[in-house]
Amino acid sequence: MEQVTTTLLDELREIVGERVSDSKPILEQHGRDESHHPVVPPDLVVFANSTEEVSAVVQACAKHHMPIVPFGAGTSVEGHISALKGGVCIDCSPMHEILEVNIEDMNVTVQAGVTRQQLNTYLRDTGLFFPVDPGAEASIGGMAATRASGTNAVRYGTMRDNVVSLKVVLSDGEVIQTGRRVRKSSAGYDLTHLFVGSEGTLGIITEVTLRLHGIPEVISSAVCAFPSVEDAVNTVIQTIQCGISVARCELLDAMTIDAVNRYDKLDYKVAPTLFLEFHGSAAMVEEQSQLVRELASDNGGSEFLWAIDTEERNKLWHARHMTYYAGLALRPGSRGFSTDVCVPISRLAECVSETKKDMDSSTLIGCMLGHVGDGNFHTLILVDPENREELDEADRLNNLIVRRALKMGGTCTGEHGVGFGKIPYMEEEHGEALKAMRRVKAAFDPDNIMNPGKIFTYPTASS
Repeated sequence: MEQVTTTLLDELREIVGERVSDSKPILEQHGRDESHHPVVPPDLVVFANSTEEVSAVVQACAKHHMPIVPFGAGTSVEGHISALKGGVCIDCSPMHEILEVNIEDMNVTVQAGVTRQQLNTYLRDTGLFFPVDPGAEASIGGMAATRASGTNAVRYGTMRDNVVSLKVVLSDGEVIQTGRRVRKSSAGYDLTHLFVGSEGTLGIITEVTLRLHGIPEVISSAVCAFPSVEDAVNTVIQTIQCGISVARCELLDAMTIDAVNRYDKLDYKVAPTLFLEFHGSAAMVEEQSQLVRELASDNGGSEFLWAIDTEERNKLWHARHMTYYAGLALRPGSRGFSTDVCVPISRLAECVSETKKDMDSSTLIGCMLGHVGDGNFHTLILVDPENREELDEADRLNNLIVRRALKMGGTCTGEHGVGFGKIPYMEEEHGEALKAMRRVKAAFDPDNIMNPGKIFTYPTASS
């Protein structure tokens, strides 16, 4: 662990006053995310209120060659916030101002600490909403940094599709704006989308300009049970191939449904199940839902259970969003080892089916769920983080799942990001392109102080 010098500590206090902490509980809170990875705390936590403060803190850290780890809400699942080299954690959660809403242009600029629910609550009376919904109450800055996705991605896209521009603090403290508020531009390198998904390794995102969407006239949600996971996935594939524009299309296997029923006191049939949502005009929603009902019926699906009013829909999607915690409740005291592969839609049924066989043959309990409308699914493997044998078995399962996805032309992570948990697969997935990524890192962060140890291995300045 790097040691924070008295000189640096004094400099940081000059910048942010008493908003610097070396309290053990605070450090541990900022060294643990929602994953199975062990706590790796920083040496100090700085709570920043503005881009100017972040810039000044980064300048001070750069002068002392001190590692920096950005922090949003701590909801990541790949160890993104683990301070692998110690150093200073910059917590951007106090930066929660909504700076500018442009209703006519359908965009909004927010500070990095604004959460998605906070933003949509603020926008409620404008007729607009921000659609990217990873489930967790994540910060917008963190969602941009990890290229987050979620239940609405099949229709509205991921953070990559909904970020217009960023304000970023670079490794020397310089502040840059990566683009303008316009819908398109061909002026120079696309720096915005270089930083989206960079996981804090190139700079710290402090402001985000987002694309907004109109709230649909009609929103209807439905639940449909199937005889098997394959039947459910085949329905999804046929739906996408028919060009039906579903807004949400989520798969929960039987174990996940059982967990949800227990956790939220619901009574869904314990079977592989699709949670669906349709957006649009009344006629459009009726047409879409009728077509999907026919496809589902052909694959053995049950009658749709509808959730039309807001309260019913919120209850349904709350159950879906709480699947992580519902799964953990099946084994109290466990931690979640989450996989996150994404494959071409044509290989989805095969990949899900083979993964289901892997899980059924394992000694560990695991739930399967995912945003199957865009080929992305997860297994939540429940492990005792102190049990080496269980961790090894979870690693074995993860290896099988990831390498199968890669062979099918897929990716090791569809939305969670790399952190340090997925580093072993980066060379296999990217090949020679990984060398180009390292050159980009060297150009933006030559001393490797920005969230070191994430995305890929990279030599430190002292090595």
